[in-house]
Amino acid sequence: MRWAMVKAAVAGTVMVALAFLIPLGLVVQHTARDRAFTAAQRQAAALGPALAITTDQDAIARALASTDAGAEDRLAVHLPGGPVVGHTRVDAGQLGSAETQGRSRGGTVRTAGGYALLQPVAVDNGRVAMVEVFVADADLSRGVGTAWLVLSGVALALVAVSVGVADRMGARIVRSARRLATAARSLGSGNLAVRVPVDGPEAAGAPEELREAAYAFNAMADRVVHLLAAERELAADLSHRLRTPLTVLRLNAAALGAGDAADATRHAVAQLEREVDQIIRTARRDPVDAPPVVLGCDAVEVIRERVAFWSALAEDEGRPWQLAGGQEPAPVPVQRGDLAAAVDALLGNVFRHTAVGTAFAVDLTVTEDGVTVLVGDAGPGFADPAPAIRRGGGHGGEGSTGLGLDIVRKLAESTGGDVALGRSAALGGAEIGVRLNTRTQVELPRQQRRRSGRLIRKD
Repeated sequence: MRWAMVKAAVAGTVMVALAFLIPLGLVVQHTARDRAFTAAQRQAAALGPALAITTDQDAIARALASTDAGAEDRLAVHLPGGPVVGHTRVDAGQLGSAETQGRSRGGTVRTAGGYALLQPVAVDNGRVAMVEVFVADADLSRGVGTAWLVLSGVALALVAVSVGVADRMGARIVRSARRLATAARSLGSGNLAVRVPVDGPEAAGAPEELREAAYAFNAMADRVVHLLAAERELAADLSHRLRTPLTVLRLNAAALGAGDAADATRHAVAQLEREVDQIIRTARRDPVDAPPVVLGCDAVEVIRERVAFWSALAEDEGRPWQLAGGQEPAPVPVQRGDLAAAVDALLGNVFRHTAVGTAFAVDLTVTEDGVTVLVGDAGPGFADPAPAIRRGGGHGGEGSTGLGLDIVRKLAESTGGDVALGRSAALGGAEIGVRLNTRTQVELPRQQRRRSGRLIRKD
């Protein structure tokens, strides 16, 4: 913007300067020409009294020498009958043409190096002498070059002044715009305390429009902070309300006795309590004071662990299931809890949206670039896959928020991967493919690298 304003100022000033200076230069040039011929006419008129008194050549020669033009050998007199006094620059033909065109007013004749002004002067007995005054080309343009230099200097000075003014104005606008852009980027990166100065020396010279934008940005930032605080309080309050039913659920789970289903239920209740506690702590914590999140886990280990957890429920419902692939560790740049939640969302959809006894399968494919997880079932499949993956777009009925696949999609996209919905070739129902990109710099704990596991299959 700064250079754009400078270029606009230069263009505008140059056009205005040319519109005024070119006509002025032409006027100066025309004035210099008129001045030279006017001076020549005065020199010719100065000989009028002498020619009226006498036509003696010696007397006329002395009169010529007494004038400036005569002293410079630029003045001559053509007497009646042909005699010429002084140095002439016109021939007889040019002289006769001038006399024919206007004996009473004379004229100008082009000669070598300039013009010859021919001025008729009446002498005795009605005869007419012709006074010749030579005007050199240099006299016609005397002072014109200097005038053009002065006018050009004035034009350059005007351009320089306009550039300086435009640059100062542009610098103020650019500084204000950059402050606003920097604050916006800082707010977008999570700095909720950033504000744009609207008063004081930092905001001095800022345009009124950008000052209003700064006020609006600060108001927006304050509103964002207020909304986030209210959202954290709401999340903490809602999570705290879950403690009572969770306590009842934990006591009931403790009374279930022994068995795989009871152990899985107690494990799920304990995990739910941990998640609720984590939500409360996160909601109560100021985002500025939040500790850095350490990313990185073994995707194969997490997926096998969650499949093993859901296998207990699958056995209770009589669901054939299969886990295939994934013999080597696959580090992915996501939190272990986030990946586990995504896998739970995928497997939970199978149990929630298919009938009891419906088979499902989980296939893992590990490559150098990523991990691909395919979760398929033998259910009815997706009637319309497009809304199912949109946030809140699913229609899972009671107990479904429609957020499960959206959570999975965001997790995959955070690694540069994606999610694809389709139909299972093996089972005939729905199939969800999740691709997670891996990063070689994600280091796994030593004990995780040793645990790979074998193919688990349960029919």
